[in-house]
Amino acid sequence: MRLNFLKNTLLLFVILLINSLNKNPNTKKIIQKPVVGANQMDQYLPLIFGKNVGVIANQTSVVFLEEINTNKKVDHVKKHIHLVDTLIKRGVKVKKVFGPEHGFRGTADAGEYVNDGVDINSGIPIVSLYGKNRKPSYEMLKDIEVMLFDVQDVGTRFYTFTSTLHYVMEACAKLNIPVIILDRPNPNGHYVDGPVLKKEYQSFVGMHPVPIVHGMTIGEYALMINGENWLEKERKCNLKVIPLKHYNRMTPYKLPIKPSPNLPNTKAINLYPSLCLFEGTNVSVGRGTEKQFQIYGSPLLDQKKFNYNFTPQPNFGAKSPKHQNKLCFGENLSQQQMTSKIELKWLIKAYQNSREKDVFFNTFFTKLAGQEVLQKQIENKCSAEEIIASWQSDLEVFKTIRTNYLLYP
Repeated sequence: MRLNFLKNTLLLFVILLINSLNKNPNTKKIIQKPVVGANQMDQYLPLIFGKNVGVIANQTSVVFLEEINTNKKVDHVKKHIHLVDTLIKRGVKVKKVFGPEHGFRGTADAGEYVNDGVDINSGIPIVSLYGKNRKPSYEMLKDIEVMLFDVQDVGTRFYTFTSTLHYVMEACAKLNIPVIILDRPNPNGHYVDGPVLKKEYQSFVGMHPVPIVHGMTIGEYALMINGENWLEKERKCNLKVIPLKHYNRMTPYKLPIKPSPNLPNTKAINLYPSLCLFEGTNVSVGRGTEKQFQIYGSPLLDQKKFNYNFTPQPNFGAKSPKHQNKLCFGENLSQQQMTSKIELKWLIKAYQNSREKDVFFNTFFTKLAGQEVLQKQIENKCSAEEIIASWQSDLEVFKTIRTNYLLYP
C-alpha cells in the first residue's frame, strides 16, 4: 500500500511539472534548423537515378553534412559538399551543369559575361546561362531527361536567378523535360514590399509582375510562374518542388554561403532590396570596398551633409567599380538595425543633396523599379510615406495571388 502511495505521488509530481513547463512563458522551445531540399535525397534521387541529369547550380548548391560531435581538437571540419559532387558519388548521371549570373563558382562580377567551360573536379561540361545564351537551347537540352534546379535566392525581383529559373522552366516545358526545384530559405522572406513591376518594363532584372520584395522561396516562386501562366505560350512546366523541412519564413535565416560576390553578409543581404535601386543612379553602393551594400556614396554628393567617405578600388567581384579611385561621400549603414521594409529615405536624401540632379538617375533605374513612377515621385519631392502609400493597392492584389503558392507559414 505504501509502495502504491509513493508511485501515485511521483506520477502526480511529474504531471504537475509538465503542466508548469507548458504554462511557463519563459520555457524555451526547441527550434529545429531548416533542412534544405538538397539534403532530402530520399525525395529526389528515385526521380533522377538512371536518367541523364542537368543541374542548374552555383557555389551555394551544397548538401550540408551533419555536425560532428567530438572532443578532439581539429583545425577544420567540412560542413558541406557540393550537390554535383554528391550526385556523382551516388552514381547519378550528371550530363551538364548550367551556371547562372556570376558563374558556376560564383566568382564573376555582376553583369559580367560568363563563358562555357568544364568543371575541374568532375570533367562535366559547364554551360553558361549568363553569356551568349540566357535561355537553354534545344542543343543544350537534347540529351537531358530531367533538370535539377538548386540555387540560393535572396527574395528580390531584380536578383536574376528567378529570371534564369523562368527561362529554364520555359525551355524544359517546350521539350517536356521535368524540372525539380530543391528549395532553400529566403533570407528576405519575412516581408513583402515595393512597387509591382509593370509589363512594359520587363527585363532580365525583372520579368514578372511582382514587387521588389516578394516574400517567397525559389520553390514557391516557381509554382507562381507555372500557375500564373507566365511561360511562353502559357505552357506548363512538369514541375516538382522538394520543400524545406522545419522552415518558417518569419524565423531569421543566416545564409551559410554568400549568394554572390557583393553580398558578403547578413546585413548586406538585408539592405540589398533598398540599396540596389542606387545601381540605377550615379551613387555607389560600396562595390570595390569591403562594405558592399552596406554603404552608399558619390563624389557628387554634398560633403557638408555626409560625414562618411570611401574610395572604391578594384577587388573580388568588382573589377571596375563605379567611381573607381574617386573619393565618395555618403553614409555607412553597416550598424543599422535589420529592416522589414524597403527604405527609401537614403535614396531620397542622396537625390536631394546631389550637386548634379540632372544626371542622378540613369536608364537602368526604371528597369530596377519596374515602372517609371518612382523616379518622377522622387524628382517631384514626394515623401517616402507618400511613395509607399502609392503602391499599396497593387501590393494587396499581389499578396492575394501569392497565397495560392505558399508552402510555408
